[in-house]
Amino acid sequence: MFCPKCAMQNLDGASFCRSCGANISLVPQALTGQLAQAPEEEIEEGRGRRRRRYGKEITLDQSFKNIFMGMAFLIVAIVLSRSGQGWWFWMLLPAFSMMGTGVAQYIRVRERERRASLAPPPVARTFPQPPRNVDELRAPVPSVTEGTTRHLGVEAPTRHLDPNEPK
Repeated sequence: MFCPKCAMQNLDGASFCRSCGANISLVPQALTGQLAQAPEEEIEEGRGRRRRRYGKEITLDQSFKNIFMGMAFLIVAIVLSRSGQGWWFWMLLPAFSMMGTGVAQYIRVRERERRASLAPPPVARTFPQPPRNVDELRAPVPSVTEGTTRHLGVEAPTRHLDPNEPK
């Protein structure tokens, strides 16, 4: 198997290239066309749990719905306070909760739209390869992993301390 980054030949089943250290564990799957597909729904970091739990994307309609439902609870609380009911105060909890949720959703949607308009389109990163004579053999590139693990096969000499030996 050859590394797609540096074209160094590696052992079949290797996870990393011997030369450049690139991850080549998915190369055999890519060659056979058996790559696992990424999930279709992309979830932003930090807010993924909420979207996954409810299973839907936040929209402006939902944010306005929450804001106006919160205002409706606020109006009901004001009407109940004028009628002499003692529990009108508890109507303020869902009112402010729904208005706060609606405002937060509105801000998230606007921020997502702004980021989408500012983000440049993804560009494929390709680096030009220098012209090469294909008839000429190249010397193998020194291995990154072999140089770093060479000392693992050698045992360090054991040093014994003699208490009678002068310092």
